Amino acid sequence: MKRKLLFILVLILCLSAIAKDKHISNIESSKNWVYLYDERGNKIKILSKSDIGQVVGWSAYFFISKKGSWYYFFDVMGKKYKTMSANDVGSIIAVAGETFTSRNGNWIYTWDKNGKKLKTRSAL
Repeated sequence: MKRKLLFILVLILCLSAIAKDKHISNIESSKNWVYLYDERGNKIKILSKSDIGQVVGWSAYFFISKKGSWYYFFDVMGKKYKTMSANDVGSIIAVAGETFTSRNGNWIYTWDKNGKKLKTRSAL
């Protein structure tokens, strides 16, 4: 029993280490599906557009989709980890590195990938 638990623990640690090494290199969309690719061109995940909506931006570390009035945040393995209201965020301008930028009215916001507001400035 102890060996099985140890094996499971090692397996979980290995899988999380592999996930940390992956980066998103491309996202492709078809009529019904979104395909997520890593830096080697291997398909990481296939997601249904009816579940995630439209991809609005991505970087090597995460991507954001919008469905209705909600933004969904996904990690490199295609797992949703955050949901934010489009009314609070505004429209997403860009996604780069581990941050994204949005505009809401006359304000530009910079956020980290976890949805923490880092900077606010007035729009030109």
